[in-house]
Amino acid sequence: MSVYIHLAAALWVLAIGAFQLASTKGTPRHRVLGWSWMVAMMVAALSSFWLTSHLDWFMGYGPIHLLSIWVIICVVISVSAIRCGNIRRHRGFAVGAYLGTLGAAVGALAMPGRLLHTYFFT
Repeated sequence: MSVYIHLAAALWVLAIGAFQLASTKGTPRHRVLGWSWMVAMMVAALSSFWLTSHLDWFMGYGPIHLLSIWVIICVVISVSAIRCGNIRRHRGFAVGAYLGTLGAAVGALAMPGRLLHTYFFT
């Protein structure tokens, strides 16, 4: 079940993130979608801890889980930055988290044995 929660949150993150990057910033729509995006980022990151890694470093956790920790940090810093009016820091951490998620998605598609790879290539 956690894999489907993770997948749904990650798909929302990828879709809304692309839209957010292309749309006007600072609008009410940007704020509402931004909050939903941040929540989805946290759901995707936190749900990953219930998924085991093929590259088991410690008790089923692998290098991809380091990205999950980094995403949680990015979300906290990004939300904190925008609440303090630091748009530059907010943008940097939000875009960085999005690019990291995009990289993880490409990795999940490219790596044999991963669920997304199995769905698309077998």
